[in-house]
Amino acid sequence: MYIGKAAQLSGTTIKAIRHYEAIGLLPEPQRRGQYRVYSEQSVELLAFIKCAQQLGFKLKELQVLLHQHQGEGMPWTLASQAIASKKQELANEIKALQQVYAGLVAFEGQLDEARSSCPLPESRDSAHRDLGTDLSDKQLEHRGADQQQAQA
Repeated sequence: MYIGKAAQLSGTTIKAIRHYEAIGLLPEPQRRGQYRVYSEQSVELLAFIKCAQQLGFKLKELQVLLHQHQGEGMPWTLASQAIASKKQELANEIKALQQVYAGLVAFEGQLDEARSSCPLPESRDSAHRDLGTDLSDKQLEHRGADQQQAQA
């Protein structure tokens, strides 16, 4: 089958297939004239790559996995080992994120305690607004006096 059909069946794009070939993830296909011809095994490998990427595997990780594989067929044993490793990595990340979350909850509680045990004085914003109003009134009084002197 040609590249367009392989892309359609595997759920990838023609551009992605060419990229996978360029970086060595997908072996060079046979050619019929100028056209690349893909096998069912190529389509299966493309689907595998796409699925692995969607589950968090990087192309570099897949390159290592596929380069370790010797022979025909899919590298199911190596894939199983990589999946187990990725699951452990995710479990560690989840645990670290749960610790960060617990820290944020504790910090939030400390802030609430501090706020309730130490009532804040009148906010600075309202004090500035009052001062601004006073200044405006004084400025108006001053202008009024200037106008009276000018008229006299």
